[in-house]
Parts: sequence; C-alpha cells; structure tokens
Amino acid sequence: MCALQETVAASRMDQERIQIDLVALQARNAELRRTNEGLRRNLQQAGEHVVDKRAPPTPPRAFPMPFSQMIMDAMILATFVGPKLAITGLEDPEAHLTTFHTQMMLSGGSDVVHCKLFMSTLTGTTLDWFVSLPDGHVMSFAQFSTRFREQYIVNRAPPPVSYDLFDVRQYWGESLKDFLNRFGAQVVRLHTKDEDMMVHAFRKRILPGPFSESLIRCRPKTFCEIRRRAVAHIITEREVTKKRRSIAPVRPRGPSRPQTMRVHDVTKEKKAEGKQQPYEIRKAQTRARVREDAPPGTASW
Repeated sequence: MCALQETVAASRMDQERIQIDLVALQARNAELRRTNEGLRRNLQQAGEHVVDKRAPPTPPRAFPMPFSQMIMDAMILATFVGPKLAITGLEDPEAHLTTFHTQMMLSGGSDVVHCKLFMSTLTGTTLDWFVSLPDGHVMSFAQFSTRFREQYIVNRAPPPVSYDLFDVRQYWGESLKDFLNRFGAQVVRLHTKDEDMMVHAFRKRILPGPFSESLIRCRPKTFCEIRRRAVAHIITEREVTKKRRSIAPVRPRGPSRPQTMRVHDVTKEKKAEGKQQPYEIRKAQTRARVREDAPPGTASW
C-alpha cells in the first residue's frame, strides 16, 4: 500500500514538472513570435526606403510612326488581299515597285492602302530604314516611293541601250524558237521602237540556215513579220527533230567472210620475214686466201 502511494505521488510530481515546462515553452514561443513580427516590420520599412531611393522606371519605348496621322487612322478591310512579295534591300527598287504596282492594279485600293501595303513588303534592312524615318514624315505613296528609290538607287539596274540587241546571238544547236524568245525578251526590256534596227540585229545574229536564207531573199520590214514567218520554220524544225529522234538504230551486220589475200600483200609479208631485225648482230665472215707458192695444207692471209 505504501509503495502504491509513493508511485502516485511520483507521477503527480512528474505531471506538475511537465506542466511547468509546457508553460515555459509557451512563453518562449510567444516571445519568439513577437521577435519575428518586429523583424518583419523592420524589413518592410527597410524595403520601402530602398524603393524610394531608386530612380523612377523608364516608360516603354513608343513605336515610331513614319506615316502621317491621316494614313494611320485609315482602316483596311480584313478581306483585302495584299501583294505577296518582299524586298530585303539587295534587289532593284524599280523592279520591286513595278511588281507592286502590277499586283495592286488587280486588288485596287486608295493611296493610303498603297502606303500601308507597301510597308508590309519591306523586310530586313528596308524595314529598319522605314522605322528610322521621322514621325509623320510620309504623307502620300508618291513621296514614299520617291524616298524608297533614293535610298536604294545603288541597286538599280543600269539603263538598257538599244544596241544591246546585237549582243543576243543564236548559239550552235539552239532552236529557232528559243532564239526568237530570247531576242523578243530583250526587245521588251529595251522598250525600243526602231523596227529597222530590230530586223537588222536579228538578221545579223541568226545562224545560217533555211530561215536565214529566206530573210535574205525577202527582207522583212518589222519584227512582227519575222515572228509570223518563223512559225512555219519552227514547225518544220520541230518535225525534223522528232524524226531524227525516232530513227531506228542501224541493224548490226553478220560475221564477215575472210577476205582473200592479194599478191601484193603476200609479197610484202615475205619481204618482212627476210628483213634483218635491228637488234641482231651481223657475224663477220672471213675468207682464207691460198698463196700459189705456199705448200699444200697452209693458208695465207
């Protein structure tokens, strides 16, 4: 009985000790919580001071507007199809403008539409050049295209000369159709209207043949007449070429009979057999002379 009472008393003392330790831990936690709150407030105040000392943030860079406000306010329908081409700054500006005008003739559109759609064809260095223009500088498409020509005038192809027609000549093996197409393309590029010069250049640069002879016999007056007269010769040339390609191969011959040898060939072979070879050494032949006064059985040299 006494042992049980001592055990109960010991357990009560342990519980009291645990309760005292728990109260002490709670007090410690409360003190740490207050300390953390103070540190948090100090960090927030320090961060606010740092933000106040920083320079104000720079505003975002505004996108340049080389077009005038009238062009910028104009709207383009979503169903409008623009030209499908691009220029990087290495091509001929005149060729690019010509292609753009040709495609815009089919699509239509006002001057404002031309400005915006021409801007969509610029890529690479050409787009950088457009962005570098002052704000509100472009007022019309005529001004825009003029500035574009001036910027890339070094890429412009040299102006053609009418005498360049004489540089177009027919090559050996080239068909009349191909030569006529090349010559006609050069005429279009040169924008020449001198019919006499075109006829003279064509007659000088075509290769000799049936069509060249027909031009000599009856000289044409215009280049259109040359085209009309060349149609029949082109058809004939095509048929001849087709005929040559369809020719059957030559039939191989059978084994030939041995030819009889002629008398002249037999004589030549006999002479060749008896002919001395160049590498054979001719043996020296000695002959003994017998003196009249020498005794028989002796030889004298």
